[in-house]
Amino acid sequence: MKVLMCTPNICEGTNLEIVANIADVIRNAEGVKVMDVSSDANHNRSVLTYLGEIEPVLQATEKMAAKTLALIDMTQHKGAHPRVGAVDAVPFIPVKNLEMEEVVQVAHRFGRFMGNLGIPVYYYGEADPNPERSRAKNDSGKLMQDRLGQYESLEERLEDPDWLPDEGPPIFNPKSGAVTVGARTHLICFNVDLHTTDLSIAKRIAKAVRHSSGGYRDVKAIGLAMEDRGMVQVSMMTTRYLNTPIPRLLETIRSEAARYGVNVAGSEINGPIPLSALMEVFRHYLQAHSFSVDQIIENALIS
Repeated sequence: MKVLMCTPNICEGTNLEIVANIADVIRNAEGVKVMDVSSDANHNRSVLTYLGEIEPVLQATEKMAAKTLALIDMTQHKGAHPRVGAVDAVPFIPVKNLEMEEVVQVAHRFGRFMGNLGIPVYYYGEADPNPERSRAKNDSGKLMQDRLGQYESLEERLEDPDWLPDEGPPIFNPKSGAVTVGARTHLICFNVDLHTTDLSIAKRIAKAVRHSSGGYRDVKAIGLAMEDRGMVQVSMMTTRYLNTPIPRLLETIRSEAARYGVNVAGSEINGPIPLSALMEVFRHYLQAHSFSVDQIIENALIS
């Protein structure tokens, strides 16, 4: 059995009724298991995580996207997280018995579906047909480059010959924006809150840990204001979590924050993560370096 995961990011995190209506499309899809639905009001986005065999996942994702385009109006959207469209990012991830090339084919099929709906599509990760263009524009990857332009600058960017979409028309769609579609390995979204309202501190710490500015190779990071919490956040994605474990990121941020007299207020992980990532937390903080995943009773039962 081949198992594929999809974790679409949609631009709605405050109206949970809309999020529920979109998530129900996936929940009602035959052959698809929903693992998680996470919403963040500050980011004003939600992440849906589900898996199954290729065709059920692809069909469910197409229906989810159509529903999202119908319900979300980007002209009304405000949020702390960078974004380019209502269906902002759609990564496909191999879980079991899948080669990356097969996942790329799925991503391209979905991209063509969105393009046929009149949505500009930008591929990233392994699905990007022109990785040299991505590296030339931004070392941290095409997905972040697309998002950093933001929805508000999308109309101008679509007029730039260097930013013609990979699928769909090079025409600005005010209601829906654009979509980034990728094929990649599993990544972890890890956010650390700081006891300060000074956004410049979060931005300086993000710069210290992200690869594009000299930090950890497999980490992307930005500083965000969490206004309703009265603090700021270092929001990160680590694309190879075994190379840059979560504890290393947390301790680096704690050390950097101490330079400014600021404490870590807490952290959060968005969506499901591999057990091997938690094992690194266990080994680091308990210093149980020889501990094995085989010692976990529930894991043995699942196996």
